[in-house]
Amino acid sequence: MDTQHTNVRPSAQSRNGGKNHPSRRTGTTATPCGGVTHDNARHTTRFTVVGNHLTQHAELSLTAIGLSAHIQSLPSGAPVDIKSLAERFPEGRTRIAAALRELETHGYLRRTRERTEDGRMVTRTVSCNQPGRTGATPEPKPPRPARREAKPPPRRALPAVPQPAYPAPDLLQTALGVLSGLRRTDPRLLISATDAEHLVPGVAAWLERDLTPEAVHDALTADLPPEPLHRPAALLAHRLAAKLPPLPPFRPPEAPATRHPLQNCDTCDRAYRAPEPGTCGACRSDHAGSA
Repeated sequence: MDTQHTNVRPSAQSRNGGKNHPSRRTGTTATPCGGVTHDNARHTTRFTVVGNHLTQHAELSLTAIGLSAHIQSLPSGAPVDIKSLAERFPEGRTRIAAALRELETHGYLRRTRERTEDGRMVTRTVSCNQPGRTGATPEPKPPRPARREAKPPPRRALPAVPQPAYPAPDLLQTALGVLSGLRRTDPRLLISATDAEHLVPGVAAWLERDLTPEAVHDALTADLPPEPLHRPAALLAHRLAAKLPPLPPFRPPEAPATRHPLQNCDTCDRAYRAPEPGTCGACRSDHAGSA
């Protein structure tokens, strides 16, 4: 594999015309203005070639650049979902999810949702080490039909649905189960796999608001119009956006209850819990009654 060239022009040239001279002691290139000095060794095993277009990207965050370099170094089939990356690095799910979106925006990552043979929805991730390269192999096109068929009328796009903050696989799978169960309440709510893929994030956004799957099911099936539903997916998308409940109020964690040590009552010698020695509650009550 080719080695990476890390030569970068300094921000300002020195008095000697920008010529850097080797150091007599180390043999490395000395910089006149206190900039970086490279002490490089040629890698022969276990290395990854990363382009300067990534490492010096003007718009990507440092987290996104490092995450892309890590993903490019992984073997094919390695997990790169938000949960797996959060377990590997200390940045947390929020920053990792934001970095993945950056890489998608700039073409270093492609993520698509696909359905497996057993009906599960999975995310397929493709890492691109050089976005927009002209030598990329195009996707194979389906064979052209032997005869011309009538084109179906253009399909109107579904309304936008809310998006979850953390689209975890388990959350999306539960959301898909909610959509699949709607037709049991009303057969008119039978939707296609394509429509379900569009609606799943909206249901997941509801589940993130501490709603049970049963509660989301009831909200989507309540008060349906009596007439036939020509576009049930559009109705569900509208309800998911228009009836989205607010986020639950923040509840700070409760402080643990204080457990006092055992004390022996000075009057009856029975054990009781209190911060300091003294008399138990029963003896104090008897003393107050006799007084």
